[in-house]
Amino acid sequence: MSLSRWNPFREFEEFFNQYPRLLGKGGTGASQELMTATDWAPAVDISETPEAYLIKAELAGVKREDIQVKIEGGQLSLRGERRFEKEDKDSKQHRVERFYGSFSRVFSLPEDADEEQIKAEYKDGVLNLTLPKRAEAARRSRDVNIE
Repeated sequence: MSLSRWNPFREFEEFFNQYPRLLGKGGTGASQELMTATDWAPAVDISETPEAYLIKAELAGVKREDIQVKIEGGQLSLRGERRFEKEDKDSKQHRVERFYGSFSRVFSLPEDADEEQIKAEYKDGVLNLTLPKRAEAARRSRDVNIE
């Protein structure tokens, strides 16, 4: 067993190093995502297949009825709340690292996303959103008359 020197500021350093991710700001600035003032922001993975866009949001401990998904004006908004469990009077909290309270994430939808066919599934603390791509109309060639 080796001894290590205790650094009382280590936890603060770790928090500030993770602060941008906790707010949902990846630090690149290239994202078109909008953030609002909320208590926390869930981690989200976005991927694409030839048929659809896939969004996976990590929402462990959030009840299904506390999640709202809305599409409006070419944007997908994900809002909700993770409620703090009631404290038992006989127990003490030694460490609370999970975030509680309201959350909000807003994403700009790609032009070819079919907003009418979105599917949502919530299982094992992960919200899976599937946005199918619209079938592109077959481009045909034609002559244009010049007047």
